[in-house]
Amino acid sequence: MPREAGLLEALTATDRLGDLLPVLHHHAVSVVQGRSSILFQFNRTGDALRATSAFGVDHLPQEPWPARQVPEALFHDGRPLFVLDLTSVVRGVSEYLDTTSAVLVPLTQVEDSLGVLVVGAAVPPTSEQLRAVAAVGHAFVIALERTRAAAESDLQLQLRNLLQEFGRSVSSTTLSAGLEALCIGTNRLFAADRTSVWLHDRRARMVVLSASSDVVYLAQERRVATSDVLAPAAIGLRQERAAIASSIHADGGQTGMLTIPLKGRRRALGTMVMEAIRLESGSEMDLLERGDEMGRQLSGAIENVLLLDTVLRSRRELENTFNSLADLVAVSDQEGRLVFMNRAFLERSGRPRHELIDQPLANGVGPKMREIIERAGIMEETAFSAEIEDPVLRGTFQVTLTPLLGEEGEPMGVVLVARDITPHTQLEAERAELRNRLVQSEKLAALGQFVAGIAHELNNPLQGVLGHLELLRATGAFPKALRRDMQRVYREADRAAKIVRNLLVFAGSRRLVRRRTSLNAALSRALALRAPALRAAGIEVVRHHEDGLPRVKGDPLLLQQALLNIVLNAEQAIGTAGGRIETRTTVRQHQGSPQIFVEVRDTGPGIPAAAMPRLFEPFFTTKETGKGTGLGLAITYGIIQEHGGHIGAANHPDGGAVFTVQLPVENG
Repeated sequence: MPREAGLLEALTATDRLGDLLPVLHHHAVSVVQGRSSILFQFNRTGDALRATSAFGVDHLPQEPWPARQVPEALFHDGRPLFVLDLTSVVRGVSEYLDTTSAVLVPLTQVEDSLGVLVVGAAVPPTSEQLRAVAAVGHAFVIALERTRAAAESDLQLQLRNLLQEFGRSVSSTTLSAGLEALCIGTNRLFAADRTSVWLHDRRARMVVLSASSDVVYLAQERRVATSDVLAPAAIGLRQERAAIASSIHADGGQTGMLTIPLKGRRRALGTMVMEAIRLESGSEMDLLERGDEMGRQLSGAIENVLLLDTVLRSRRELENTFNSLADLVAVSDQEGRLVFMNRAFLERSGRPRHELIDQPLANGVGPKMREIIERAGIMEETAFSAEIEDPVLRGTFQVTLTPLLGEEGEPMGVVLVARDITPHTQLEAERAELRNRLVQSEKLAALGQFVAGIAHELNNPLQGVLGHLELLRATGAFPKALRRDMQRVYREADRAAKIVRNLLVFAGSRRLVRRRTSLNAALSRALALRAPALRAAGIEVVRHHEDGLPRVKGDPLLLQQALLNIVLNAEQAIGTAGGRIETRTTVRQHQGSPQIFVEVRDTGPGIPAAAMPRLFEPFFTTKETGKGTGLGLAITYGIIQEHGGHIGAANHPDGGAVFTVQLPVENG
């Protein structure tokens, strides 16, 4: 009983294993009346025991004790065993104990075998002594487990503090900076001269120095192939657990290099290498366990950082992809509120992201697009597409609304993709206009050939009729009673001749005389010819003619006739009720070259929508029968086309019609 009380007193007096072990060894030796003892502990793999402490021995045995040589009955029965010939059980230990017989005390915790206490005993112990030494063995187990638990708790605390510091460094800087701070802290924790972290570059099949407590060592770029059989970083990458490579110095001190593999759930992350760690006899197992724990904790932290970095990088790549799209992309949740929009959408909306996020998608678009968004709200799993002109997003768009579905097909929102087709729409309009002009030109060309033939055939008999009528008028060789009828016949024949001449002009039979011509002068002459009639009808003429207008190369008479026809058309549209004709000449750039624009606006009733497509067709007129031939605007169209220009007509927003003539400026 006094001996058990002494053990309890020793266990409660201190929790320092260095202080407890000598006391426990002394108790064990005293119980069996021996002189020395050695404590062997299993290594991490359980295949060997190594001497970790002793009593009455100058040096610890360096050779491991293979587990297969331990008597089977020792751990099977769990009771101390007296061995007469120690050399048959473990080689070399008898020399250290200075005896060939010893008591083997198994050290077990539940079903876990911790080691064996070997107590040198020259005389076989009694049953009472065996029971007493077994109690000492239990005290050893308690001391080892308590010390291990305390060390593990202390290690966990230090590792937690170290990894928290690592986490703070990573969140505020970069992974490399966080690892550098971790290396410095690990140096203190493991009493190493230098700690380095090498990360695995899978694509290059290299391990790369990413951080070190030694700034000079880190200054040089260091990369090692994963297949290298000499580099500690590469060797550690291939290990399953921490390992020590030790070396003994001339002064008898022992240091070692600790390599710790850093492994994630699916791949190797890298290696931590600690150099010049001070090793104490029997401390290797504890150091390796601490290294393994460090590796587990650090691997998890690094993998989390790498995964977060991968997620953030993937998100940036996704955002960059969407921002690179010319199409407008917006995503809304089930409540219709915006959760994402790309740069193109923001630029078109003209609003910053923070003003749109969490706002209803319908608030950022025009009314027509708002309608289809509301329709999309009742869609199940079908996409909806429409062509919409949106004033808010400033353009014409091909809009596609697609339901956003989750992994299990549940609705999560709506994806809007709007492709700007404004240039395409404008191009189609220009193509349609070109097609119309081509059709018009083809019709005029075909009709011109037909009209030219008829005009030439009609012109000869008409000239004969006019000649004979002129002769009859000169000679008076007809009754006076027929004079008025003769005048009417002559007037109508002359009108027919003018129509024929106009037909010849329309058909292009008249050869152009091209020379430098002022459109201001041609327009002024046309207005002067109609000035008396315009004054009589109460029509005011307002001129806005640009000074210094460049000249065009063309036929002055034909250009004057074309402008006169437009003025006549405006005059007839206004009628006798009075009104105003405005003329304007300007020079503007059009498709990279200077063009002269002549505009003639009247205050008449405007052009009927049904008449607009046929306005320049020959023989088409909106005037009453007998008041127009329908050739004036057709002839004007032909003259402008012959000069390489363009003529168009439209209704003015304030009323009346506007005719616009566009002619190229003379080059040189």
